[in-house]
Amino acid sequence: MVGQLSNCKNTTKNNCKITNNIARLTKDFVLAHTITMRYSTSNPVMTQNFWSNIQGQNTMTLQGTIGKLAYLLGVVTVVAFIAAYVALDALEAGNAGVINGMTWGGLFGGIVVAVILMIMRPENPAALMTIYAVMQGLFVGSLSLIFEAFYSGIIIQAAFGTLFITGGMLFIYSSRIIRPTPTFNKVIGSMVFSIMMLYLVSIFFYFFTPFEIPFLHSSGPIGIGVTAFILCIAALSLISDFGFIESGVKWNAPKNAEWWGAFGVLVTIIWIYIEMVRLLAKIRD
Repeated sequence: MVGQLSNCKNTTKNNCKITNNIARLTKDFVLAHTITMRYSTSNPVMTQNFWSNIQGQNTMTLQGTIGKLAYLLGVVTVVAFIAAYVALDALEAGNAGVINGMTWGGLFGGIVVAVILMIMRPENPAALMTIYAVMQGLFVGSLSLIFEAFYSGIIIQAAFGTLFITGGMLFIYSSRIIRPTPTFNKVIGSMVFSIMMLYLVSIFFYFFTPFEIPFLHSSGPIGIGVTAFILCIAALSLISDFGFIESGVKWNAPKNAEWWGAFGVLVTIIWIYIEMVRLLAKIRD
C-alpha cells in the first residue's frame, strides 16, 4: 500500500499536497536528530572516568550489553512499524496533524529523554531508555513513511544498508582492521562536532534567512558526496562505540553500564539509518 503512494502518483491532490508539505520539513528533523542525539551521547566522553562515575552492583558483560541493545532496537522497530501504519492511514485520510504529531513528538520527546539521561545519569536507566526507544520509534516510523511515499522501496533498501554497515563495522572492529585508538576517537569526535556545527548553521539559515548551505541538501554529485561522507563518519562512529563497550567490560564497569553502552550504539545506528535514507533519496533524484 505504501508503494502505491510513491511520488504521489496515486493519491488525491489534497493528500499529495499534505505529503509534500510534510516532506519539506524532514531534512530539519534529520538535522535536529543528528545534532542533538549524537552530541548529547557523544561517545568520546565515555572514557574510563565516565564508566567510573556510574554506580551499581555486579559488573558489565558483553552478552548483557548485546541483550540490552537487542531489546532497545526491538522496541524502536516495533513502534516504528506501528507508527508507519498509523501515519499511512492518516496520510490517506488527509490528516497531516497525526503525522506531524508523531514526528515532532518522537523527535523532541527523544531529545528531552536523552538530555535527562545525560544530566542525571540514573543508577537504573532502563525505564528512561525504553521511553527514548519508543520516542525514536515514533520518529523513525513516521519519517520512513514520508520518504516511502515519494520513493517506493527506499525503506527496505535503507534498512538492509544499515544492517550491512553495522555488520561490516563489527567485522572490521573484531578483526582489528581499525582500532579505536585515542587518536582515532579524537578525530571521529572532532568530525561529529564539525557536522553538528554544520547542521546548526543550516537550521539557523533555514529558519531565519532565505539562504541554505550549498550541497548539504542538493541531489547533485557534490550533494551525494557530502551525504556519503557524513554516512561514513556515522559508520566509523560504531568503531568508537564498540571500543567503549569493550573498555567498560575490561574496566569491570557496573552492570547497569550495559544500558549506556547499548544506548550509544542505538543512537549511532539510528543516525546511520537516517543518513542512508537521505543518501538513497538523493541518488534517486
